[in-house]
Amino acid sequence: MRKICVVTGSRAEYGLLRGLMQAIQADSDLQLQVIATNMHLSPDFGLTYREIENDGFVIDRKVEMLISSDTANGTTKSVGLGVIGFADAFEELKPDLIVVLGDRYEQLAIVGAATLYKIPIAHLHGGEITEGAYDNGIRHAITKLSHLHFTSTEEHRHRVIQMGEQPQFVFNVGAPGIENIKKIQPLNKIELEKSLNFELSTKCLLVTYHPVTLESHAAADQIDNILKVLDEFKDYHVIFTYPNSDTDGRVIIERINEYVAKNPDRCLALPSLGIKRYLSTLRYVQCVIGNSSSGIIEVPSFHIPTLNIGDRQKGRLAAESVINCGTSTKEISDALTKVMSMDCRGIQNPYEGKDTANEILKELKAADLNKIIYKNFYDILD
Repeated sequence: MRKICVVTGSRAEYGLLRGLMQAIQADSDLQLQVIATNMHLSPDFGLTYREIENDGFVIDRKVEMLISSDTANGTTKSVGLGVIGFADAFEELKPDLIVVLGDRYEQLAIVGAATLYKIPIAHLHGGEITEGAYDNGIRHAITKLSHLHFTSTEEHRHRVIQMGEQPQFVFNVGAPGIENIKKIQPLNKIELEKSLNFELSTKCLLVTYHPVTLESHAAADQIDNILKVLDEFKDYHVIFTYPNSDTDGRVIIERINEYVAKNPDRCLALPSLGIKRYLSTLRYVQCVIGNSSSGIIEVPSFHIPTLNIGDRQKGRLAAESVINCGTSTKEISDALTKVMSMDCRGIQNPYEGKDTANEILKELKAADLNKIIYKNFYDILD
């Protein structure tokens, strides 16, 4: 029986992997192994490993790696701890194949250890561009260490091949997050309000802002500018979700908590909504604000606008419902005023796929693991 180990370190990434994990678990020819790490195990970020367990999965190993510091020094040391932890996990579990998604720093520890253990790696969401974050380089590094590639668009598939990956191992399957929208039964408004203990007014905004990790000490000024603009829209209720455990993330959390404390009747802040509440919330907000990849990849399928602020997602393919702006108060205010009048009905989401989880599952089962571990560089000749 082929042992497929899915490794997840954040709430958002788990939400995207959930459907694939269910498909692996349901297949009698496969054994699902689950490793939870990084933010999942932190009280500061909501102990979201519980959501994995509540969904019916057994976590085979928890790998502690997150140092309670959002400095570059702390993040780098977290990666080092992760390598040690994953070495122990892989030694114990002996997986046949590792599945990872995305571009976060914990992925460096995962794929680094897997490479030295000669375990083939399947990577989801490669080939994408986010020029404002060091995640961009991490994503491409993971591509070069991976053996099977599942991209979200044909453009991204082509980019992975440009990096020398063999075309027969690069599959355009669409974004798994879009499939979640179709398959997960949402909460109705009353259920959602009860779960959040928060009133969803007829005017509501969802805000998620992460540090732009290639910029130095800009997070405080940028989140302050966003909060100043939200003061101009006092007739809107606002739901904030915390940023990831990136460099300078805690200063954003501090500013958000201070703002919510001053505006308790119209604002709510949570470390994580969880996938079901997140997708349900998107049905009742008028706009998503921030710089999260979800605002670009999943939100257009709800036919509401996304205000994408700053350079974190610069270069990423986006639907017409995504409006980009700078980080000054004037730029944010002008752009938010614009998106409030947008009609996003009929918007086409370029990340739409068909039967994404099962398409990935098919290739995970079919791959000759003894052969794909030996990688040949694919040259594109003019």
